[in-house]
Amino acid sequence: MINYKNKTTMKTNLLYIILLLTIIARGQNEGTGEYKYETNTSCLLENDRSQIQQMLSKNRENLVNSGIINRTINTQLLPHPLFSWPVTKNPTAPYNNVWSISNHVDHNPSYPNLLQDWNCGARTYDTSNGYNHKGIDIYTWPFSWHQFQNNYAWAVAAAPGIIIGKSDGNYDMSCSFNNNSWNAVYLQHSDGSVSWYGHLKNNSLTPKVVGDLVETGEYLGVIGSSGNSTGPHLHFEVYNSSNQLIDTFLGNCNNWSSSTDSWWLNQKPYQDPKINAVLTHNALPEFNTCPATENVNLSNDFASGSSVYCSIYLADQVPGTTGTLTITRPNGTLAFSTEVNFTTFYYSSYWWWNRPASMFNQNGVWTLSFSYLGNIVSHNFNYGTLASDNFKTNKITLFPNPASKTLNINTELPLDKITITDLTGKKVLETNSKTINVESIAIGLYVVEVLYGDEKWVSKFVKE
Repeated sequence: MINYKNKTTMKTNLLYIILLLTIIARGQNEGTGEYKYETNTSCLLENDRSQIQQMLSKNRENLVNSGIINRTINTQLLPHPLFSWPVTKNPTAPYNNVWSISNHVDHNPSYPNLLQDWNCGARTYDTSNGYNHKGIDIYTWPFSWHQFQNNYAWAVAAAPGIIIGKSDGNYDMSCSFNNNSWNAVYLQHSDGSVSWYGHLKNNSLTPKVVGDLVETGEYLGVIGSSGNSTGPHLHFEVYNSSNQLIDTFLGNCNNWSSSTDSWWLNQKPYQDPKINAVLTHNALPEFNTCPATENVNLSNDFASGSSVYCSIYLADQVPGTTGTLTITRPNGTLAFSTEVNFTTFYYSSYWWWNRPASMFNQNGVWTLSFSYLGNIVSHNFNYGTLASDNFKTNKITLFPNPASKTLNINTELPLDKITITDLTGKKVLETNSKTINVESIAIGLYVVEVLYGDEKWVSKFVKE
């Protein structure tokens, strides 16, 4: 469960708007801010957790009786899974990244406000009634409700497994603490361990049913705010084959006997700085009262004489680091550059610059770029008289995804070549048709590379 509050006052996320309006009133042309994710109640009430355990136990027994799951699993011969990250972005999302972490498992059984995560820090929470956080909260950033409405952030299977439970049909736009049930998917892995994926969007869950197999990276549902939640996020909770709660991260303060090594294929660092988005706007974004969708005011096309709001959205902004923002003209020359010095750690930060019309002395495709810790994210936008058709604003999407028989490429662009490779890089199919027969491809996760002219678009699809 997460609750969105501004760190400066700890009162309301609407202070973001107030800050921006204050800056505008002062006539400034740049600004910054931060969101703090404050938590003070359980993502899942204990009675609900008990009912879920009973449901999973009953479903597992039915799957055993039908021969889908083995009754006896030798955990000494079968190692626990190594998880990939359970959140990914929809390929249509105009972001570089769609998430950050607000909370880990709390290892300090005392309460309240007596916290210890796996890294001996306090990136977790407990409550006054004795609840210690039991999973990982992965929230969406930036513009959580805009992401929710556009299905931009997906929960995906962290490891191969069999669906042993699904909950759907529950309200998915919670903004306050409540007793509502969540929408969730539950997977059992080969060693008998089970992963939980909660707070999903209503009617977004995978069409697969209890007893079906899913592969690593396979779509499970859209991240939402169902159940006891105050904003869109994924609650990821894991139990071993003995039904003991697991903290999947290995660290000095994860001293549970059931967690002697990392459960991640590549464990993410405790502080994981990321450029989540580099965007252009025709006005500053506006955050409305939950759960109203933000007025993001995104634009990639600007008429002559317009100013352009350029913005960056970071996750885990690290103090003592520096980033560089540049704006490049259509002819490749540098129009603007500025360094940003970070002095404070922020879970989520935003920075914006209002560039005047006088700076845009060429019509055509401009490039906004931000460089941070060796990573560069660029965003193209059109200024002046160049038609949007020439700018190739056409989106490319895959459907259905997952696919079992036919995979369709949805775009108006003339495609030169489509290549499908497995995760080892081995090419399994090449075509120039927008309708692809994938029946002969083995079940699993694949990379799709689409070429049109000198442009390349890469996404993933799941063969089921």
